[in-house]
Amino acid sequence: MIRRIDIILTIVSGILLVLSFPPFELYLCSWIALLPLLISLYGKSPKASFFLGLLNGLVYFSGTIFWVFNPLYFYGGIPLILSIILVIALCVYLSLYVGVFSILFNYLLIRSRFPALFLAPILWVTLEFLRTYAFTGFPWSILGYSQYKFLILIQIADITGIYGISFLIMAVNGALFDILILPKRQREMPLLERWPMFLGLALLCIGIVISFSYGIWRLGINDGNHTIRVSVIQGNIEQDRKWDVRFQREIIETYKGLSKEAALKSPFLIVWPETAVPFVFGHDKDLTQEVTEFQKTLGIHLIFGSVTIKGAKDNEYKLANSSILLSPDGRVLSTYDKIHLVPYGEYVPLERFFPFVKKLVVAAGDFSPGKEYVVMETPFVRIGNLICYEIIFPGLVRKFAERGANLFVTITNDAWFGRWGAPYQHFSMAVLRAVENRVPVVRAANTGVSGFIDAKGRIKKKSDIFMRSVLTEDLSVGAFKKSFYSRYGDIFTFFCIISSIILVANNIPPLRGWR
Repeated sequence: MIRRIDIILTIVSGILLVLSFPPFELYLCSWIALLPLLISLYGKSPKASFFLGLLNGLVYFSGTIFWVFNPLYFYGGIPLILSIILVIALCVYLSLYVGVFSILFNYLLIRSRFPALFLAPILWVTLEFLRTYAFTGFPWSILGYSQYKFLILIQIADITGIYGISFLIMAVNGALFDILILPKRQREMPLLERWPMFLGLALLCIGIVISFSYGIWRLGINDGNHTIRVSVIQGNIEQDRKWDVRFQREIIETYKGLSKEAALKSPFLIVWPETAVPFVFGHDKDLTQEVTEFQKTLGIHLIFGSVTIKGAKDNEYKLANSSILLSPDGRVLSTYDKIHLVPYGEYVPLERFFPFVKKLVVAAGDFSPGKEYVVMETPFVRIGNLICYEIIFPGLVRKFAERGANLFVTITNDAWFGRWGAPYQHFSMAVLRAVENRVPVVRAANTGVSGFIDAKGRIKKKSDIFMRSVLTEDLSVGAFKKSFYSRYGDIFTFFCIISSIILVANNIPPLRGWR
C-alpha cells in the first residue's frame, strides 16, 4: 500500500536530485537525495515499488531535461501540444530505469543478505550504463555529473569512469538507509546474517578515505610536459540566422574579426564552434577559398565545424557534420566526421519503418555518420575532436585517448536550447571526460558555454552564454600517456553489471508471497 508520506518522500527525492545539477549546482544534495526514495520503497510490493520509482524519475528528469522542449517547438517545427507530449514521453522512458531500479532494489533487499549500501549502487550503476547505450543512448543527468565541481572526489574517474562517482554517491545513500532501517531489519534477520551490514559500512568508510586520499594525491601530480596556447571563438550566432543566406556575409566577417583579435595573443590553435561556417566547405568554392586565404594571413592552426559532402547516392548528396583542421598555410590537414549523430536532430531513427516521423520533425537533418576515430596530428599535440553530443559518451571519447589524443577539442552549438540548463549541463560533462582520460578539454560553443578544462577537471576559464567571446588559455599537455580508464575502459562498471546479474539470478524464486 502506498501512503501519502511515500508520495511526499519520493517527490522530495526527485527535487533534491534536480537541485544537484546545473544550473542549481547544490551538488551535496545528491548525497542524501535518494534516501527518501529508498525509505519509501521499504516493504512495498513490486507494483508499488515501480510506481514510486517512476514518480521519482518523472520529477528527476522533468527538472533536468525539460529544455528538450526548446529545439522541438522553436526549431523542430513540431506543434506545441505534440512537443509537450514528446518531452513527457522522453521523461517517462528515462523514468522507467528508476522504476526498474526500485523493483530490483526492494526485491533483493528482502531476499538477499546484502545491505542497501551494496545493492543500491551496483543496481543504479548497471541501469545508468544501460541508459547510456540503449536505443542510441541518452546519458544525460547521470548522477556522477552532479559532482563536477567536487575536484577531490572526481579524480577517481580516471580509474572507474563517471560511473564510479555515481556508485559512491549511491553507496552513501544506501548506507544512510541501512543506518536508519537497521534496527527494523535486524529484528527480521537471523543473528548470523547481520554481519554484512557492518562489514559494508566499514568497507564504505575505507573506500571514501581511499577515494579522497587518491584525489588529494592526484591533484598534486603534474600531468603535462609542455604547454600550448589555444583560443576559442564564441560567435553567438542566432540559430535562425545560421543558415539564412542574407546573414552569410555577416557570419563570416564575425568569425574573421574575432579570430584576428585572438591572433594578437599568438595562440598555436584557434577553434571555431560546430557548423561555424554558413556554407558547405569544399563545395562552395569561392567561400572555401576565402576561408583558407584568410587562414594564411593568421598563420595559426584553425579547427572549425562545417557541413561537408561525402559523395552522392541516388542522385542525392550525402552530408556529414564535420570538423576540419587547417594548417597555418591554409591546407586541410585533417577532417573528422561526427560518428554519434543526434536522433531526430541529425537523422531520423527507423525512418524506413516509420516514414511519417520525418514529416513531424521537419527540421531534422539527414546526415551520414562518420566511421573513423580520427586523431588530428599537429607538430606539438594530437587532437581528438568531439562534435556536440559526442562529449557525453565516455566510451566514445575514450577511443580517441586510446588512439593517442592528448588534447580534446569539442565544438558544439547549444543555441538550440535557449537559456535553460542544457548549456551548463553539457559543459559539466566535459569536465569528467578530461579527468577520465587525463586529457585537457577545449570547448568552443556557438552561444556558450565555451572554455578550457585541464586534465584534473579544473575549469581554467569559461564564457557566459549568449555573448560574443574570445578566450585564450595556456594548457598543459601530456606526452600521450593513457590513464587506467583510457586503457581498460569500464571494467568497474562491468563488475557492477556482473554483480547485478548474479544477485538477480540467485534470487529468482517466484514473486508469490512478496508483499
